[in-house]
Amino acid sequence: MGCCGDEENDDDVSSTATTENLHDMSSSSDAATTTISPMNSHFSALACRDTLRLIFEKLPIPDLARSSCVCRAWNSVASDQEIVANAFKSPWKLKDIVGKPASGSFWRDKSIGKFAISHRISRGDSVASLSVKYSVQVMDVKRLNNMMSEHGIYSRERLLIPVSDPEMLVGATCYVEVDPCAKREVAVLYLEDGPDQKAISSRTLSQKNAESSGANSELGKKRVLESLRRSMRVDDATALYYLSIADGDPRAALSQFSQDLRWESHSAFA
Repeated sequence: MGCCGDEENDDDVSSTATTENLHDMSSSSDAATTTISPMNSHFSALACRDTLRLIFEKLPIPDLARSSCVCRAWNSVASDQEIVANAFKSPWKLKDIVGKPASGSFWRDKSIGKFAISHRISRGDSVASLSVKYSVQVMDVKRLNNMMSEHGIYSRERLLIPVSDPEMLVGATCYVEVDPCAKREVAVLYLEDGPDQKAISSRTLSQKNAESSGANSELGKKRVLESLRRSMRVDDATALYYLSIADGDPRAALSQFSQDLRWESHSAFA
């Protein structure tokens, strides 16, 4: 009987140990579940703006974009201009970025193609000479500036030059601008001086005057410019340049353009 009693006691101890182990496993499972559950007491910390700022300031732009989709509280912090600008500057080691882009997609562009050097046009400049000076391709300069031809380069105040070396951006200040000729938004780097406020004001004033002009007159000018552009097979800026030196006469503009082409062809084979 004693032996049988011992066996029963052993079975009781074993069953008790098994029950305790299962209880411990269940408790640890519950604890793990409680830790990751958004309903636990720690979730309030993830809704604190100060805590979120400390976390989001260390995230790159793609992760900030994902975080902004979690909830309204996260979106308000992840979309903060200062946080986004700092995340934009970090990979390129920029000193500062001035201006706010019109579209949020500007910040998410991770390529170096969104940066450009501002070169003020001076006498004797050409796309080829500037390409050699800045060590870039001619087609890249034309593509960035929305140019189909080198003609009419002097009708522009400046040319945007692609940034080929990321080291140029280290410690630099860039300005977010919309170039009216290139028709794109870029982060502009000024190597010599900062942006010319007078030139910016002049471009803004001319744009406002153009918008306030009569709709019929503007439509007529666009039609003439479009017709001239197609005839010359050039970009808008070049067509506008020849139209301006011809005092608005399309035939005279086309004649002057033809003369320049003949001179250029003769000089090339001379």
